[in-house]
Amino acid sequence: MSEDAFNMSIRKFLKEVGVTSQPKIEETVRERQIGGKKLKVRMTLTAEGTELNHVVDGEIELP
Repeated sequence: MSEDAFNMSIRKFLKEVGVTSQPKIEETVRERQIGGKKLKVRMTLTAEGTELNHVVDGEIELP
C-alpha cells in the first residue's frame, strides 16, 4: 500500500468517526437535557492486535 493510500484510509476512518459521533453527542445533550456550560468528553482509540490506546479528553461548550 502506498503512503498516499494509507493516509487516505486514515482520513476516511477519522471522518467517519467525526460524522457519526456528532449526532450522538447532540442527541445525548438534547435527550438528557444536560445543563451547565460545558460537556466533558473523552475519545479512546484502540486498534485490535496492537497496544494502541490513545485518549483525547476535551470539553464541548453547550448552548
